[in-house]
Amino acid sequence: MIRHFVFFTARRDEDLVAIRDGLRLLTRIPEADRLEIALNRKSDPKSKEVDIVVYGEFADDAALAAYKAHDLYAEAIRRVKPLREMRLPADYDTAQAYTTAADDA
Repeated sequence: MIRHFVFFTARRDEDLVAIRDGLRLLTRIPEADRLEIALNRKSDPKSKEVDIVVYGEFADDAALAAYKAHDLYAEAIRRVKPLREMRLPADYDTAQAYTTAADDA
């Protein structure tokens, strides 16, 4: 499984809801096994930069690629890009992730 994260910052605080709502389109793309869009709680006192988080789970790289090729993905980008400042994506394959200290062996 591929876990997909994207962190966003808004250019202006008043655009947070519009960004979240634009990204909400992504939840309608069927290739994602799970997709969540949320405002960052900003509960870590050392870092409050990220405003919005996208979290997704995909069966494999092909599913993630199909998700990114979907028309709704392009529409979400069209709506959100003018309002956001930073976009920081990260993906990883859960089969390659350490889950315990014993994984070092």
